[in-house]
Amino acid sequence: MTLESLRPDVGLNDEDLVVPEASESFVSTPYVEEVTNRALVYLRAGYPVHLAGPSGTGKTTMAFHLAALWGRPVTLIHGNDEFSVSDLIGTNDAGYRRSKVVDNYIHSVVRTEEEMRQMWVDNRLTTACRNGDTLIYDEFNRSRPEANNVLLSVMSEGILNLPGLRTAGEGYLDVGGDFRAIFTSNPEEYAGTHKTQDALADRMITIRLNPPDRDTEIEIVKAKAGIDELEAGHIVDIIRELRGSGENKTRPTLRAGIAIGKILGMVDGRARFGDRFFHGVCYDVVSTESAKVLHDGQSIFHQLVDSVIKQVCPPVGAQPGDEGTRAQVQAKVKAVNASFATKLNTFRS
Repeated sequence: MTLESLRPDVGLNDEDLVVPEASESFVSTPYVEEVTNRALVYLRAGYPVHLAGPSGTGKTTMAFHLAALWGRPVTLIHGNDEFSVSDLIGTNDAGYRRSKVVDNYIHSVVRTEEEMRQMWVDNRLTTACRNGDTLIYDEFNRSRPEANNVLLSVMSEGILNLPGLRTAGEGYLDVGGDFRAIFTSNPEEYAGTHKTQDALADRMITIRLNPPDRDTEIEIVKAKAGIDELEAGHIVDIIRELRGSGENKTRPTLRAGIAIGKILGMVDGRARFGDRFFHGVCYDVVSTESAKVLHDGQSIFHQLVDSVIKQVCPPVGAQPGDEGTRAQVQAKVKAVNASFATKLNTFRS
């Protein structure tokens, strides 16, 4: 099965259509390809795809990648707590259309007719349904469930209810056959999110994205930050070890690794233990609430970061190959994390 075989059969001849293109910087690994292929099969079968997972797992990037591979024009919506149904489908309160006819066929007789009608203006969901676009609804669970209820008939019956047009006999819109929807969402415990109604979740196929494997993270940091694989590996290992700390509640994501890599790349820096600039960058990028807890006037979270850097990265001036084996590094860092958790619990109690 190839990606070409999973794309829609229709052609696009309208030069004015905005069709996304796959980014050259997109990193494809076996993990990414597996998710991509499954999602394209679901789209081909006509099902909406829902990419769910914690922040920093690449949900939005994957959504745009899928849309680019699908090859249809894209309509983008970002979830918003203040959305109402009209913000999705449109409204007839946007203005008025006034027409006037003056009949002066006989100069002594003037007949004037005027008509004023409310204007209906489509919003993005309606536009996507009319045109058969690919809808990307990013972080859709930030919108209230009652606003998203309009999606139920779209996803099951292929009909969009337009109550504002009922007086004109156009209260329903048949959804274009090429219409597809890709949703992304953050976990419900995140601030500003709402619980997804069961009826909506039942109409989509959910792919849960977790932080990718180490090799994928390294490839992404390497590509996005423009640094070599060795340095990207050091940075990714630091982030993954800190992410695994049970007390590090705001766990650093892949974005943190990319940020550290980009910053180092700008100054031609290296991930080295004892490099004060590198240590400071790591403190700033992955800082959490735990950083406020002090011991002898020093942040014990900073001590954890220092310890992880020491175990993962070679010291300043070290030659390549001085890092030790991966297994040795993991064993040392595991002990560091356990010590950090003990200290943090002690000072919190």
